[in-house]
Amino acid sequence: MARTILIVEDEQAIADGIAYALRTDGFAPLHVTLGEQALAAMRAPQAPELVVLDIGLPDIGGLEVCRRLRQFSDVPIIFLTARSDEIDRVVGLEIGADDYVTKPFSPRELVARIRVILRRMAPPAPRPAQAQGAGDAAGAFELRAHEARIVFRGRPLDLTRYEYLLLKTLIEHPGHVLSRAQLMDRVWTDAPDTLDRTVDAHVKALRAKLRAVAPDADPIHTHRGMGYSLALA
Repeated sequence: MARTILIVEDEQAIADGIAYALRTDGFAPLHVTLGEQALAAMRAPQAPELVVLDIGLPDIGGLEVCRRLRQFSDVPIIFLTARSDEIDRVVGLEIGADDYVTKPFSPRELVARIRVILRRMAPPAPRPAQAQGAGDAAGAFELRAHEARIVFRGRPLDLTRYEYLLLKTLIEHPGHVLSRAQLMDRVWTDAPDTLDRTVDAHVKALRAKLRAVAPDADPIHTHRGMGYSLALA
């Protein structure tokens, strides 16, 4: 069965171009023109697997749609916008977008980005040596990669996609100092325009979620001018 991609775009010509490219590549496009329609579509039992979301919509802005969507779904989101301001890119990525495309753009390039994101979201193959339900431990953390979940001090963390990938990278390299550039290369591989401050913003969000579990917790260490590391203890 073809994978459904939701297009949220009020300009019919742009939506038609994206839909054609998606159908040509074997996807099933679903087009809506309003943010409220997009939220309703994502609450359906068979929700689309990725959202292509225009920032400028007639009813509610794409950024607000993303904020509200992140309250109940981790579906990948690619923003479309006519603006290329740095602040727009930063805000879009910080509230949970997975990629950012500025108009005009090539629909085929957009479809290629969709494929990359969906491929990265696919569950990893199980490792034969690992017992079912087991996880990789680094101190107080337990990485359950087969579930795309991280447990901290016995409690599962509610993480966005990039928060999960960032913390996963740190857990996989305990005690190692990873620079912002290294983290961007490993975590934001499908978002080449990501800025250094986006890494800092995600680290800040992670620290807040860790402290919500354990107020005394501060396992992510900042190395001024160098990057971040995860404490073993």
